[in-house]
Amino acid sequence: MSPRPEEAAMRREVVKRIETVIKDLWPTADVQIFGSFSTGLYLPTSDIDLVVFGKWERPPLQLLEQALRKHNVAEPYSIKVLDKATVPIIKLTDQETEVKVDISFNVETGVKAARFIKEYMKKYSLLPYLILVLKQFLLQRDLNEVFTGGISSYSLILMAISFLQLHPRIDARRADENLGMLLIEFFELYGRNFNYLKTGIRIKNGGAYIAKEEIMKVMTNGYRPSMLCIEDPLLPGNDVGRSSYGAMQVKQVFDYAYIVLSHAVSPLARSYPNRDSESTLGRIIKVTQEVIDYRAWIKKKWGSKINLSPELDNRLKIRDQIAPCNGEQQQNRDSEPSYNQRLALSLASTQQLSSGSSASSVSSLSGSDIDSDTPPCTAPNVYQFSLQAPTQLMASLPPALPMPSGKPQSAPPRALIMAASNQV
Repeated sequence: MSPRPEEAAMRREVVKRIETVIKDLWPTADVQIFGSFSTGLYLPTSDIDLVVFGKWERPPLQLLEQALRKHNVAEPYSIKVLDKATVPIIKLTDQETEVKVDISFNVETGVKAARFIKEYMKKYSLLPYLILVLKQFLLQRDLNEVFTGGISSYSLILMAISFLQLHPRIDARRADENLGMLLIEFFELYGRNFNYLKTGIRIKNGGAYIAKEEIMKVMTNGYRPSMLCIEDPLLPGNDVGRSSYGAMQVKQVFDYAYIVLSHAVSPLARSYPNRDSESTLGRIIKVTQEVIDYRAWIKKKWGSKINLSPELDNRLKIRDQIAPCNGEQQQNRDSEPSYNQRLALSLASTQQLSSGSSASSVSSLSGSDIDSDTPPCTAPNVYQFSLQAPTQLMASLPPALPMPSGKPQSAPPRALIMAASNQV
């Protein structure tokens, strides 16, 4: 699901169309891209975030809305002016590509946040791969938007950065570290071990967990810390997770993913009859046929229009931020049904798992515990999730356990001895 050149080219066309309309109205206006398209951490259905800088006393929302309608840039009924929102924006869907676009005026926080994220992507080479998996995981459960009770992309990225900062054992700055173990332990931390009631997340100064009472001292506007409390590293008085009223639902699905993946990497999983039916990551990540068809349409229409000029690369900074580690080239980009290499969870060695410095352990639970989410769809129109990944991280996992029925039964956890990473 990592961005393809033709998808970036299509999005650049969308930006160019909108920018042309804006420049016709205000020739000196500065249009900037922020959000996931700027960082390269976008899924095929992600929207584009634009901000327009200029000299206005009030955001000229209605004027731009009229111009967009006049030039038939957007689908007629898709343009919405949210002038009462905390950050007034124009929302639209591009008529040609069906890409959703949000346009704001004179808001610098998004651009600063994109710059901040890019710096951490340089520091932690595994961060983009981890984020793309997590974003797709939450998307298919409708927990990727604040207004539906989920968490924003910015919150998710800050949670991942905090996890990598404070991980006791694995050096996430190294490209050859165990991506599969990182994913499992991310789910374990935020699905089981993190104390949402009393603890807040801080990114600045190397990262820390802090008591919510401490965060209250610097909170602006009299807000109390939310259930998911994340201090904004760019604006310390702001709680990024404040609007995520369904944070406990996110916690539950993270716990579900931890259980499924813990079972799947257990040596016992090799004895199950469905061991060859699907990949382990495919147990928690699916992509619909609609998305598959949409990406195929993009490839057909924009594949011949790819323009990798230095000017565009410097402006969007996408390929530099998500390039494969150690200079290895991307492989099998055009293979079907997915164009990228599959991200297979790599296994940690027994010695690594038993390290005394580990603050989290992977436990094997009974198969009946896996009943907290919708079972994976087995319909033929759903494909397993795939991701581009560095070659040195590729290692096949044993298939996942069968999905049982009935209520979960409690079972004492026992230590999970994981297979060595060189096993297939």
